[in-house]
Amino acid sequence: MPKLERVMAMSVEQPLWRALTGYRVLTMIYAVGLFISAYDKFERPWLAIVYFVVLAGWTLVTLPKVAGAASCTKRFLAADLTIAIAGILLTRLADSTARIEAGGPTLPSIWTAGAVLAFAIKGGWRWAAFASTLVAVANLIHRGAPTRDTIHNVLLVWVASIAIGYVVEVARASERTLARALEIEAATRERERLARDIHDSVLQVLAMVQRRGTALGGEAAELGRMAGEQEVALRTLVSGGLVPVSRISEDAAQGALVRVVDEPDPSDDGAGDPVDLRALLAPYAGAKVTFAEPGGPVTLAPGRARELAAAVGAALDNVREHAGDGARAWILVEDWPDEIIVTVRDDGPGIPEGRLAQAEGEGRLGVALSIRGRLRDIGGTAELISVPGQGTEVELKVPKAAEGPKGVRGKAEKR
Repeated sequence: MPKLERVMAMSVEQPLWRALTGYRVLTMIYAVGLFISAYDKFERPWLAIVYFVVLAGWTLVTLPKVAGAASCTKRFLAADLTIAIAGILLTRLADSTARIEAGGPTLPSIWTAGAVLAFAIKGGWRWAAFASTLVAVANLIHRGAPTRDTIHNVLLVWVASIAIGYVVEVARASERTLARALEIEAATRERERLARDIHDSVLQVLAMVQRRGTALGGEAAELGRMAGEQEVALRTLVSGGLVPVSRISEDAAQGALVRVVDEPDPSDDGAGDPVDLRALLAPYAGAKVTFAEPGGPVTLAPGRARELAAAVGAALDNVREHAGDGARAWILVEDWPDEIIVTVRDDGPGIPEGRLAQAEGEGRLGVALSIRGRLRDIGGTAELISVPGQGTEVELKVPKAAEGPKGVRGKAEKR
């Protein structure tokens, strides 16, 4: 099935833009209400009316501009801040001197803070410091001299805007880190999926060619040697893999972007009618493999059943390769109410302590990927018990209800 690449835009700051949109509308209404309540105290009310018509129209028309970082351009921010500063300076012309000296509000009142916050959300704390400084200068000019209330209000806006700008910068850095982590996870899971397929086919064939060639000697031995070299090279490539460079948006204000690959989910119960697991495991039975099954059907979603059967096949491959030609194996299927348990046991020599870790370090990832990886992807677990001289037992558990991938645990050393 073809894979589809999808792009996820990540922006934890989007709620801030929505809050800013509401703030601008509410504070515009509040500023108009303050003017109406003190209309008879203005010396030039007509000048205030003209300003509020402009302010209301600008606020409503530019609502889409503060809907996100992409639409909030530098030109808009400059115009928005200009309207706020103009309102502060016009207050001295429209209002009475007595109200100004008594600490009366400016025409835009707290709407001005919205213009400064837009700078903070868009560009971070440096932009916030720049905008709040201009507003502070305008307020000092309006008052004529520094007063306690003026300094208090200026410091409040300055500190709040810089703090919000700093938080936005930290959020963007976290977005980029999370995007990178998600992309590494997607690449790792794709690499593991490919590694399982390669291990179940190409690597097994190369290993067989190496063994047969060495046994035959002559030109076949040279062919076996070359096959062995390619097997080592391919194992190294599979175990190392490549992780793509994270795709981060060129404009950091747009948030981080991460590209992941959509694949058919093997645990998807909607992929088809349930199948009988016994039919998938029966072909493994033979002269040296005993298959024990329940009397009735053991149904499981098709994708999950195929992955479980493939994990059983990988366990039997390990028996043939490591337990010796004379080793026997047993497959036991148990159908419990909430889960299916498949046990693969052999009477081989067992696994020496530390051998699994050594094999994984050498790039031999049959258990790590073909067994544990498959079970993890379908929400199951793989447990391995091995006692030197007493054989090995691999227990595979899969819940009947589809679950998300989970970690794999083990009672003893896993191979």
